[in-house]
Amino acid sequence: MNETVQNLSKTAGVRATRQRAAREAAATPGADRVRVNDPDRTMANILQVATAEFADKGLAGARIDEIAALTSTSKRMIYYYFGSKEGLYVAVLEDAYRRIRRIESELHLQDLAPEQALRTLVGFTVDYQLANPDFIRLVMNENMHRGEFISQSTTIQELNIPVIHAVRDVYERGVASGVFRPDVDPVDLHMSISALCFFNVSNRHTFGAIFKRSLDSAAATAQRRESIIEMIVRFLRP
Repeated sequence: MNETVQNLSKTAGVRATRQRAAREAAATPGADRVRVNDPDRTMANILQVATAEFADKGLAGARIDEIAALTSTSKRMIYYYFGSKEGLYVAVLEDAYRRIRRIESELHLQDLAPEQALRTLVGFTVDYQLANPDFIRLVMNENMHRGEFISQSTTIQELNIPVIHAVRDVYERGVASGVFRPDVDPVDLHMSISALCFFNVSNRHTFGAIFKRSLDSAAATAQRRESIIEMIVRFLRP
């Protein structure tokens, strides 16, 4: 495992070069060129299938053979694009975080009053995580690795900077206008939002089974969504 982690930075470093080379090879005539009609589409398809595989089976259980078969490509091509199984796994994590952060950036929280901005952000987080359980499973799997692979990705670290800035901006505007109390750390606030929304998906089956409650109905989902929003808002009130 340590050798894998040590090699991961090299994998990440060559991935962009290989992807660029694949695009160029796809447009280059000749019998030896990489046989790809649309490299970007191929890589997107591999990432989509790999996301489901890694989310369902984890890094150890997922098989490159299976991913290749489901994408009608080859192991050789997957390794060409992503370097290794671990490289593909990191690329899947990066893609997962990239999607949620991109949508968050489109919420235009800066145009909303502080409390409404907070409600919008929390509501979005509830909805997104509920609609994307694979994201939750990927994060759970990576936590089983103690963040070993995610810590190798500067991309993921950079992707998460804007969300903290957004939370800080909403919070500080709320403090300035008197609607939020002035003693909360923005990173802690982000953690609290994430924790409530994460548990809502990660533990819904065990919680439902233990307490004999259906958590999948539209009414139950809406009620839980509102409860999470209210808990965060009331936590910040003076």
